[in-house]
Amino acid sequence: MMAARPYLAAFRARWQVTTRHRAAALAGFVTQCWWGAVNIMIYAAFYAGYGGTGHGAFTLRQTVTYVWIMQGALALMPWGCDPDIALAVRSGAVSHDLLRPVDIWWWWFCRAAARILGRLVPRAVLMAGFAGLALKLAGLDAWALHAPASAADAVLFTLSILLGLALSAAITVLLNIVTVRTLSPLGANAVITPLSLILSGNMLPLALFPDKAQVLLLLQPFAGLGDLPCRFWLGTLHGPRAAMALGQQAAWVALLTLAGRAALRRTLARLEVQGG
Repeated sequence: MMAARPYLAAFRARWQVTTRHRAAALAGFVTQCWWGAVNIMIYAAFYAGYGGTGHGAFTLRQTVTYVWIMQGALALMPWGCDPDIALAVRSGAVSHDLLRPVDIWWWWFCRAAARILGRLVPRAVLMAGFAGLALKLAGLDAWALHAPASAADAVLFTLSILLGLALSAAITVLLNIVTVRTLSPLGANAVITPLSLILSGNMLPLALFPDKAQVLLLLQPFAGLGDLPCRFWLGTLHGPRAAMALGQQAAWVALLTLAGRAALRRTLARLEVQGG
């Protein structure tokens, strides 16, 4: 416990700073509600063109729920490196982190996890209240977020979201390392944003992509940031398939952790700090 105290302190401090931005959370929630409604109208027209059955593994009801989950979990996406790290790299203050008697990878990981979670929780709660309750009370059940079919699906969804959080934080640490090497976050951030939005299923559910691409789409790491948790919520993953999906998320977390730690060692071995 003594060894974990610095990392818990870093997590708690970043959580407190992130959750103070209530106006940003509210603005993001309103934007996501609008964007979710637009997406649902598009999918409703798409499914109507196929006689109401659609073309893919999901029904319209499942797709509507998928959209709201993805909008509620939008903050789970690794949008870029830690902005504080980017500023520290440019000013030379990154040397402060290097002087701390802690494991830098885990330090950055805890900060990233707290920042992601601090943005995720308030928006997800607001989205659940709007899409899961307010729309139903307004008589728009067809447009509403529907609860998981069973308690087991809810538990699997929660486990998958936690693994998605770890996966997103590991990717963020990799982006931090790239920023330290290149001295700018612009390149890494420009690449990761479209990749995470498209390959996570946020722009389009992965089940609606061509059948020939399904295997590759489900095996790549970004599926664990959105698509796999949504499938648990919808109850389409059970038994061995559920175990494989959770194992896949855990495997990507482990692989990215090992790759990130190796990249960090090489980066720090050749790092030159200027400024101050």
